[in-house]
Amino acid sequence: MLYFCSMMQKPTLEKITPNFGSSFLLKKHEEFLKTNTPFWHFHPEIELVYVNKGKGKRHIGNHISYFNNSQLVLIGSNLPHIGYLDRLTTNGSETLIQFLPDFLGKGFFKIPEMAAIDALFERAKKGIRFNIEIKQRIGAKIEKLIDLEGANRITSFIEILNDLATTDDYTLLNANGYAFESSHQDSNKIELVYKHINENFKDHISLDEVSELVSMTVPAFCRYFKKSTGKTFTKLVNEYRVVHATKLLAESTMNITDISFECGFNNFSHFNKLFKEFTGKSASVYRSELKSLIQ
Repeated sequence: MLYFCSMMQKPTLEKITPNFGSSFLLKKHEEFLKTNTPFWHFHPEIELVYVNKGKGKRHIGNHISYFNNSQLVLIGSNLPHIGYLDRLTTNGSETLIQFLPDFLGKGFFKIPEMAAIDALFERAKKGIRFNIEIKQRIGAKIEKLIDLEGANRITSFIEILNDLATTDDYTLLNANGYAFESSHQDSNKIELVYKHINENFKDHISLDEVSELVSMTVPAFCRYFKKSTGKTFTKLVNEYRVVHATKLLAESTMNITDISFECGFNNFSHFNKLFKEFTGKSASVYRSELKSLIQ
């Protein structure tokens, strides 16, 4: 799995409104929907996302990776993330649940019987990806929530949270934690830079153009970016390219040389070096082990 450093300043705050007559927001999509959600955003609500038969990228805190077929992730309060689903496959769906940590009343999850769930909420601040066994078992329960109402929906949701809280079948996406400092001005800069990388990483992106995009000189931008991310701009762009390469290795029959050029690398040996540096193995080995690596 790949881990990437992200900006440490403030992303965009998203305001979330629960469903009418409900204490939390529950949505299920059975077709790919365009969204107006800010590209890089956070919110005080905890977010549980289950994708059944879909493909896409996840960028949660400092973590970015590609998923194939399905995913079950829990994103904690105020943990910045980018949600983008490339597409849903046949009979695929995405179920999204967003809720405040105290959505059942202040102190509810502080009682002894709810200690495990309270600890789950704390772990979620690092981002959690649940692995195959728990994902398959809990995914169906999450999808059935949409058909329940009132107390039945609440009790079923608490059971789901308890199952997630008591399993060890998960991976923390930001094991060392994630924190950012607030700055409204930097929020707009971050939004612009991430969008520009995401839309143009297949092409050459010069420091001149990205510096001009955020109205900074090249030296000032380089200092700002390195201080914010701990990495150079070129390194982060290359990480986006490697993630796209993992997607093409999973979805296409393109040969690896063509994939390297499709992802924006103009030197195959350089691609091989970076791919192995980021994933720990060569692209050919990665492709051969794909079924066990991508969940």
